[in-house]
Amino acid sequence: MAPATPPGRTGRPPVTSRAAIVSAARSLIDREGWERLTIRKLAADLNIGPTTLYHHVRNKQDLLLLLLNEYAAQIALPDLPEVPRDRIVTVTAALHDMLAAWPWAAEVLTVDGFLGLLDEPALSIVELIVDAAVDHGCTLEQAVDVFRSLWYYTVGEVLVRAHSSRSQADGEHLVQRATFRNLESPRLPRLSAVASQWRALSARDTYRQGLEAFVDGLLAQATAARTDQSVHGPADQSTSAPPVRSSAGRVIS
Repeated sequence: MAPATPPGRTGRPPVTSRAAIVSAARSLIDREGWERLTIRKLAADLNIGPTTLYHHVRNKQDLLLLLLNEYAAQIALPDLPEVPRDRIVTVTAALHDMLAAWPWAAEVLTVDGFLGLLDEPALSIVELIVDAAVDHGCTLEQAVDVFRSLWYYTVGEVLVRAHSSRSQADGEHLVQRATFRNLESPRLPRLSAVASQWRALSARDTYRQGLEAFVDGLLAQATAARTDQSVHGPADQSTSAPPVRSSAGRVIS
């Protein structure tokens, strides 16, 4: 005769797959926000104990990395142009669209050091932008600066729009002050002229237009600096300020 099942146990513990964890975590984040994601809450949604979930993820950071890497691995990039400048624009715009579809990921990735924890599929976008900048004529250091500048611009635009949409969805509309709508100030002539149109103008999607102008400026600045250095060479040390001497005549370093 088979032994009786101990009280409170109905057989083997449920098997939790990676896909089930990712799906449940995404649902929880969509419902409550990534800041409120915890191992205990996720385990409850999966109908398992936290200890069982810890067999798959070590902590919240590990869980967020799992989500981001899974998401990045599913992103299909568009066909990339041959021209390096156009390649940077295309890849950065694809990054923007990816983050806009999942804006909480942009919030997570703004934490210092988080980007360096991602897997190769997620980092491939960074590689493509840096590589295109080098192909354009940037040094590797300049190419990293190009990426970082585009990253801040892109993430900032995504987060501003996401937060604005969230506030509107929650009914937290910012009421524009009547004094601004009807602004007539001699000290603010340009704002006075555009105040009545400000809300409509700021609602326009100008990301791509700004991105192209930003890329052109960054690449021009980087390559101009390189050209200037190759023509004139490093700064002439003989033109530096004379050494400062003490009252005793000794050079003060």
